[in-house]
Amino acid sequence: MADITAARDAALAEIASAVSLDDLTSMTTRFAGKKGELAGLKKQLGSVESIDDKKAAGAAINEAMAAVDAALDDRRGELRSEALAARVEAERLDLTEFMTKPSRGKAHLVTQAWERLEDVFVGMGFRVAEGPEVETDWHNFEALNMGEGHPARGEFDTLFVDHVPPGGTLGTTLLRTHTSPVQIRTMLTQEPPIYVIAPGRVFRRDTPDATHMPVFHQIEGLVIDRDISMADLAGTIEAFTHAFFGKGWNSRLRPSYFPFTEPSAEFDIQRPDGSWIELGGCGMVHPNVLAAGGLDPEEWSGFAFGFGIDRMALMRHGVDDLRAMYADDLRFIEQF
Repeated sequence: MADITAARDAALAEIASAVSLDDLTSMTTRFAGKKGELAGLKKQLGSVESIDDKKAAGAAINEAMAAVDAALDDRRGELRSEALAARVEAERLDLTEFMTKPSRGKAHLVTQAWERLEDVFVGMGFRVAEGPEVETDWHNFEALNMGEGHPARGEFDTLFVDHVPPGGTLGTTLLRTHTSPVQIRTMLTQEPPIYVIAPGRVFRRDTPDATHMPVFHQIEGLVIDRDISMADLAGTIEAFTHAFFGKGWNSRLRPSYFPFTEPSAEFDIQRPDGSWIELGGCGMVHPNVLAAGGLDPEEWSGFAFGFGIDRMALMRHGVDDLRAMYADDLRFIEQF
């Protein structure tokens, strides 16, 4: 019995001191195999004369071997965990840059102004309308009371595309020069009353400078209803000015001319310091435009207005050069 106890204790101590799985593999053969030390003690049971002593010794050997097996399993699990931890540490990547506050992009200045304008007009009861950027000359010019002799229809101002629409001819498809075609498409597809705004990208054959770009953005508004007057137009622009710029700002209308409105006006906004800034054009929708949109000018009336979103962004942030918004200079972009 003393030999069994000594063999068990020696095996448990050596197992506990194993430092690798390879060491443990050799110990498994020595302590738990058929040729192991404890198994060798079993062979000596035949020399024990007393049956009771033989049973007691056999039970002790079985318990010792069970203890050794359990110790081997426990140490094997510990060594595997240690090996895995060592591998993880060796293969660990430094992801500290992703643990800091994310450095995310932000909306472009024009997008910020675009979304803010939409929010203001939707809050005033308007709906957002959209249309294609590649248009027919009928939607872009003729339906808006701009006949064939109008200078804007020449190639010096307009970008035409090599596409022939069904039933059309080459040279009758273009990149829209304003978002006003959306007004025509809305009138043709929606019964009055109509209260819509049409923001979007437009194209003109302009040389880039501090105030012009060949690709820029406009927003236009259209109201068609019964008994609409210039007073409704002036009130809408004044309400917009207060909602977008604040209570310290005001607006005014100045007589002007546009082929698609009659009477027409330019509208200005007044800064809190008293200075005025020209913002855009507006007026009562021309009867010819109403007729082109499939509406009876004797029954319906309306007003329209439009201005540049890019210019609104410039004014809101005090930027002097329109080109700065498209130069991708981080020193400029990170200011907003």
